[in-house]
Amino acid sequence: MKSILIVFNQANTERVEYMLDVLSIRGFTFWENVQGRGNENGDPHRGTHTWPELNNAILTVVADDKVEPLLLAVRKLDKRNEEVGIRAFVWNIEQMV
Repeated sequence: MKSILIVFNQANTERVEYMLDVLSIRGFTFWENVQGRGNENGDPHRGTHTWPELNNAILTVVADDKVEPLLLAVRKLDKRNEEVGIRAFVWNIEQMV
């Protein structure tokens, strides 16, 4: 099992949820209005007058064979509009109850 954290501009919310549906990834936890700044060229997303955009985040735990298809979908969405921004982070799940 793997955990995948996807952080994305709130403009991509429907696209990310659709991506999960197409890949039959049902379970996730969703956070709205996440603030931050990309580590490469990203502008701050702070929800302020100066930096009005915000991010959302989804955390999902999936079987190992779902990781690559999900990362491929994230890459495609990122290439579609790199300025909007989306990132995915993967780590192992040791145990789950």
